[in-house]
Amino acid sequence: MEVKNINVFSPLILLVVIFFYVLFAFIGTQYHLRGLSPVSPLTYLYILYGSLIFIVGFLFAKIVEKNFFKKNLEKRNASIVIKTFIDYVQNSSRFIERNVLIFVLVPMFVQLINLYFLGGIPLFSGYLKAVAYNNITVISYCIFLIAITSLMAKFYNKKYFLLVLIGLILFAATGYRATLVGIILSVLITIFYVNGNKFKYLYILIPIIIVSGLIVGYVAAISIQWQHWNVNPLSLVFIRAGYTLTILNKIVAMQNSSHGLLTYSVLTGFINSMDPRLVLGQYLLKYHTSITSTIFGPAILDAGYLGLAVQMFFLGLVLELLHYLQTVKKGLYTSFYAIGLASTIIWVETGPMDLSVWVYYLIGVIVIVSAFISLKSILPDREGIKELKEE
Repeated sequence: MEVKNINVFSPLILLVVIFFYVLFAFIGTQYHLRGLSPVSPLTYLYILYGSLIFIVGFLFAKIVEKNFFKKNLEKRNASIVIKTFIDYVQNSSRFIERNVLIFVLVPMFVQLINLYFLGGIPLFSGYLKAVAYNNITVISYCIFLIAITSLMAKFYNKKYFLLVLIGLILFAATGYRATLVGIILSVLITIFYVNGNKFKYLYILIPIIIVSGLIVGYVAAISIQWQHWNVNPLSLVFIRAGYTLTILNKIVAMQNSSHGLLTYSVLTGFINSMDPRLVLGQYLLKYHTSITSTIFGPAILDAGYLGLAVQMFFLGLVLELLHYLQTVKKGLYTSFYAIGLASTIIWVETGPMDLSVWVYYLIGVIVIVSAFISLKSILPDREGIKELKEE
């Protein structure tokens, strides 16, 4: 197998990220960094359980692909035409490079104004950081992420990396690593598929993700006036991962006790400016603080092991079906899949507590269902048959 044919960004990469995150957290707790204590074996069992359910959802999606798409292809000896609203968008006469560029530039300009009215750079102030991730930032970030990946997917040009860099600086200024990593990772996944699964950008962008994440996370941590950190950037990785694992440990001990509180805060947070991570901190620790709980935490606290099973099966199923559509259709489907996978990878630490990403998943379900409904055969197309059979 040629190296370029390895599908690095299959949904199963999520399991690799989970493994290394738990490994870092294990090191942090086992060496008692900043007073961290080892967690219960039951917590690790829940992590294994959730990961296995994710695999089940992934394999179920593979069965759907084989018995629905490929089986129809073999029986009818015809290519498959899948029409969804994404097709209508990218085939629209208004979907041109200039218009997409406008959608890239506008949120960058809005975020610049947002930073100006905040009165400083939140990355260097804990007080500003506490208010920096407001609705303006969220909306600007979501529009920019969709626009920049769409630009790369449909109108790829190396000169647009400059726009990526400027966007990174503007959103990294908020002090939140998730926005920084989200942009870099989404663009990386997009150009990986656009360039035919080639690795050359992985060698460049993966070190950038690691180094920039370390720098932003470290600077943001030491800039919080009411906290005192006397650690190096590398140690901070193990400490933060270990602390998040201890939060998950508390959740496992209190599972199925919040009666949907976190789900409610996610669904209504945009309206009442209620940060679900602050709600989690208040519920678990009984004081005003924002905490992360891994991709497993919120479902366990709200609905126990059954809630976790539903969530992880759903993520595995939807991500793989979107990955399949991306492989067949490309274009904006690549952008769509890249954002979803990148956001889910970020959830490994932060937890699935972002309404914008859940809206993405809702749209993903609509795309999948509409693709299934509109599936039909046309005249034989050897290239289409070859492409699907190779998948």
